Amino acid sequence: MENYNQTSTDFILLGLFPPSRTGLVLLALTMLIFLLASIGNLSMILLILMDAHLHTPMYLLLSQLSLMDLTYISTIVPKMASTFILGNKSISFTGCGVQNFLFLTLAGAEGLLLASMAYDRYVAICFPLHYPIRMNKRVCTFMILGSWMMGSVNSCAHTVYTLHIPYCRSRAINHFFCDVPAMLRLACMDTWVYKYTVFVSTTFFLMVPFTGIACSYGRVLLAVCRMHSGEGKKKAYSTCSTHLTVVTFYYIPFAYTYLRPTSLRSPAEDKVLAVFYTILTPMLNPIIYSLRNKEVIGALRRVLHRIWSMKM
Repeated sequence: MENYNQTSTDFILLGLFPPSRTGLVLLALTMLIFLLASIGNLSMILLILMDAHLHTPMYLLLSQLSLMDLTYISTIVPKMASTFILGNKSISFTGCGVQNFLFLTLAGAEGLLLASMAYDRYVAICFPLHYPIRMNKRVCTFMILGSWMMGSVNSCAHTVYTLHIPYCRSRAINHFFCDVPAMLRLACMDTWVYKYTVFVSTTFFLMVPFTGIACSYGRVLLAVCRMHSGEGKKKAYSTCSTHLTVVTFYYIPFAYTYLRPTSLRSPAEDKVLAVFYTILTPMLNPIIYSLRNKEVIGALRRVLHRIWSMKM
């Protein structure tokens, strides 16, 4: 590893790709994924806003997921790309703090939002007559605001502590963004107490929602098995499998990264796993929810027809 010790307060992001032709090809692929993710998530947000048929709790929650994913990938990829292309790997102390705050806010908020989406499907399938009461506009708004606020509070606490740790070793972060575990390796103080708080925080924002999701879908599967309508079963399975696919892509790499003991972790492995929840998942979510959802496809046709009619 190059020696990046310096007297300034800037950090150095070592990046994801090697400075070679292979690295350039991988960066081009990443930028294509970024473009697809941006178009997909922005289109999903606009589609839900423009089509009245999608003004339901399920799709309001989905619009927030798209907003989080859009912000998520925009927080990471542009800086990573500029670092590779311009060759300037430094990131200011403040810039690192802002990126850290946004990443942790979105990570925590998305974990809670996915649990809210699972609860929405649980109520819709298991208690359809109670759905308008249990998932009214007020409850939906509370879930959305609660996810953002709890993610922000947790992120603020971690960011403030991380930026107050004395860094007396090299300021070269062996990652492609300002990730807390990667930054802790540079600290010149014992951080075992803080690492324990990171473990507890991760457990709360990942494992607790994941347990809730597992319980919700366990009850949903039981309810689906009792259904007499073949069409109802098919629709329920389609909706649940779509959400479970998204949950799997998001939770498993995240949990494996942050809940493993430090002794079993390696920077190279952490970076590869981070690609799943920072780059791939934001691209896959709108594809998964649109291609396997007849209501979204129907809404897209209506909006396109409306736009075409206005031009005519």
